[in-house]
Amino acid sequence: MGPAAQAQGVVKSKHGDWELRCETPPGASREQCALLQSVAAEDKPNVNLVVIVLKTADGKSRLLRVIAPLGVLLPNGLGLKIDQTDVGRAGFVRCLPTGCVAEVIMEDKLIDQMKTGQTATFIIYQTPEEGIGIPLNLAGFKDGYEKLP
Repeated sequence: MGPAAQAQGVVKSKHGDWELRCETPPGASREQCALLQSVAAEDKPNVNLVVIVLKTADGKSRLLRVIAPLGVLLPNGLGLKIDQTDVGRAGFVRCLPTGCVAEVIMEDKLIDQMKTGQTATFIIYQTPEEGIGIPLNLAGFKDGYEKLP
């Protein structure tokens, strides 16, 4: 399921800046839902991210999928800080016409950090030296995450 398809679907509920969206893809037996938030860099309105949390098809894992704008430096990956804690980097898995996709399996620790944190800052690189931090409000994440079927 592509991120563009994932970003459509029907908004079931809103939790702070997060939306719970669901759709039933063609051929699927049940609807698939994701928690997502779209955010732009304050000083660069054309630099925006879509952050999506969803369960894998087998229901066993949670994925954090981030769609970054085209033109990001792929080898640097996507950095993530929660509040002031550096959480690590995610590698980009593919680029689509709508942007480049980074994905990580969410460990329990990361889920807990996102539930209890105030701000997640995603860092993208347009040059090797300069990262652009895009802050995302985590208010509502815990509530929305618990509603994810």
